Amino acid sequence: MKPVAITAGDLAWIHALNEEHKLETSSLTRERLAELVAMAWYAKAAGGEGAFLIAFDQTAPYENANFAWMKARFERFIYIDRVIVAKTHQRQGLARRLYDDLIAEARTAGYPRITCEVNADPPNPGSDAFHERMGFQPIGDLRALSTEKTVRYLALALQDG
Repeated sequence: MKPVAITAGDLAWIHALNEEHKLETSSLTRERLAELVAMAWYAKAAGGEGAFLIAFDQTAPYENANFAWMKARFERFIYIDRVIVAKTHQRQGLARRLYDDLIAEARTAGYPRITCEVNADPPNPGSDAFHERMGFQPIGDLRALSTEKTVRYLALALQDG
């Protein structure tokens, strides 16, 4: 089944799922989540209430240190802000389905790359392995003093440029 666009009716379960995984992503109010979905280039769910992915392009009015890092380096890109799969839905290919759909849409729209970050400290070995399998390559690191996190920036080249 293809991923489907996130609607206002999805915000309750997506918010609950986000808060279960706030260590890996970050905590959001339900209102802020609605704002992110509204400004997203891509905001889709898969597996019923099993997984979601929110991504922005370089034009988004998104104020975030990781997004700003990408904007300072790339003229045109898609930035994956968060992808979360419910524990009850893991190992069912939902993240892969979302990524494949995002990649296809980004290629069709002519974007040269998709970017994201993965926690390096605290580590997230599952995400590291997934992104490596998907073909993402490391492009930098950042230690955020405000959160005590270190993230590794990754990119997947879709075409030259």
